[in-house]
Amino acid sequence: MVRSIHLGGQRTRKDLADRLELNRSTIKAVVDELVGDGLAIENPDSSGGNAGRPSLVVAPVPSSVWVVAVDAAIDWLTVAAVGLGGSVLAEVRLEPPAGEFDPQVLVRLLGDAVTSIGARFDRPPSAVGVAVPGLVRSSDNLVRSAPNLGWVDVPLGDMLAAETGSDVFVGNESNLGALAEHVRGAARDVDDVVYLMADVGVGGGVISSGVTVVGAGGYAVELGHMGINGRRRCRCGSLGCWETEVGRFAMQRAVGLPEHATIDELCDRLQSCTPGDPVLDSYAEWLALGLRNVVAMFDPRVVVFGGLFADLLPAVQDRLVASLAESLVVRQFGVQLRPAALGSRASLVGAAEVAFATVLDRV
Repeated sequence: MVRSIHLGGQRTRKDLADRLELNRSTIKAVVDELVGDGLAIENPDSSGGNAGRPSLVVAPVPSSVWVVAVDAAIDWLTVAAVGLGGSVLAEVRLEPPAGEFDPQVLVRLLGDAVTSIGARFDRPPSAVGVAVPGLVRSSDNLVRSAPNLGWVDVPLGDMLAAETGSDVFVGNESNLGALAEHVRGAARDVDDVVYLMADVGVGGGVISSGVTVVGAGGYAVELGHMGINGRRRCRCGSLGCWETEVGRFAMQRAVGLPEHATIDELCDRLQSCTPGDPVLDSYAEWLALGLRNVVAMFDPRVVVFGGLFADLLPAVQDRLVASLAESLVVRQFGVQLRPAALGSRASLVGAAEVAFATVLDRV
């Protein structure tokens, strides 16, 4: 019940009974208990959909349970207090001094931010979720490798738990972005999703039958490092990774921008491209080739494009659809291409949801 109102927002008792397949008396008892515990509130339905006496709708009380969500991006840290139902109750953005990414420095910054935000509430956070741009070992929240932060084998989960006194869950930013778009974004209506995002590199996340695919160690779905062309050396050290042909710097080459161009300049240029723009011909071929491989591997119903890919999608979508039409999987079952709904906040939203996942099992 708590999970249903957390993800679905306010609902009538009848909606909850239908969704959870419970009878009216059971729903009443559970709702009364949630209201008594301060987790939910009932208000008259203001939608105007019913004549006569309005129905009561059950809604979460955001401040009753809250978690901390952290997005450890390359240039800054975003720290947010997120309440039951997904409401952002407070948020701060931190810039590490002089680009300092020493884990101990960042953990102290995060600890101070959590303490500062927590002073606004009458109870501590129930958990902390952190999104990082790197490989995260799922068994113990160890950041195995985060090249853009210069991290190798950083026990971020343990360090932050010691600093904050809270349970901490650390995840790869793309996996958490996939989770966010699945439960609160562009793919809420399906359970088989591929999420592709481009920033400096290319990341991916997969939801299969409603469950995030992480692999044996937690390192699955590193789609940007799928081998596709042996000509270019990747930042990871390998030759021919997909991101060397479709990542940020490949986009800049395609549209004629120098490597030192800003992200805003690139976004403006991508948004000015039109469907079929010839400057994107070669780039679109590489993007389509990798996308066909991804669709063949995971058989998604929806592919969500985030980050820079979302800016690019209108100019290349027709070409991607035409290329995918050659795929046996697509010919049999079809696949939809959608821009991300959560934009740059997907990883932050996903960090909150991974923190809530365990919390909701306890309330």
